[in-house]
Amino acid sequence: MDILKVEHLPKIYGSGDNAVKALDAVSFTVSRGEFAAIVGESGSGKSTLLNCIGALDQPSGGKVYLNNTDIFAMSEKKRTIFRRRNIGFVFQSFHLVPELTVEQNIIFPLLLDYQKPDQAAVDEILDVLGLTKRRHHLPGQLSGGQQQRTAIGRALITRPMLILADEPTGNLDSQNSRDVVELLTTASRKYHQTILMITHNINVTSAADRGLSVSDGRLTDLGGTCNEKLS
Repeated sequence: MDILKVEHLPKIYGSGDNAVKALDAVSFTVSRGEFAAIVGESGSGKSTLLNCIGALDQPSGGKVYLNNTDIFAMSEKKRTIFRRRNIGFVFQSFHLVPELTVEQNIIFPLLLDYQKPDQAAVDEILDVLGLTKRRHHLPGQLSGGQQQRTAIGRALITRPMLILADEPTGNLDSQNSRDVVELLTTASRKYHQTILMITHNINVTSAADRGLSVSDGRLTDLGGTCNEKLS
């Protein structure tokens, strides 16, 4: 079953002679529980695509369905609540709250939604991420890899329909990069978690169930050619 369906999604910045087409009628799907990766060079449009799917940016048309819900048919207020409850984000630069501990950063999305954290679930995530002994540490006391693991925990805690990972290994060395990708793979398997990751590093995509590459304005399935276009 497809959890994510993107239909004819364009994104145009500016107008007239100054118009820049960042996305050109992109269409693709991601199945429930699938770990999919999109690889492309800087400026290919992959981050714009991820931002539109995550409702952080407004596309110029087309449709984005998450579990058959058209997210851009909602009001902005309802879309914000829907995003907070159903989409988890992992960013290249971590975006942790520096004054909060590892455990507090992980449960922060629940507190924003006035939900009481399930301590057993929090403990399990800390254990899966190898952060149990770091639960009371502040971000400034962690390595880059540990900070990114905390960010993954924050994305997992709400059990979202979809996790969007934007260059999650971009600020990490090769060993920490492998560890982070392994954790995303573990999360996908253990929690049947749907993950869409973008990266410039094709080596990172090998752990994914499915790879897509952005090249010459087209989005191509690494296992075969698709009709999706990106520029």
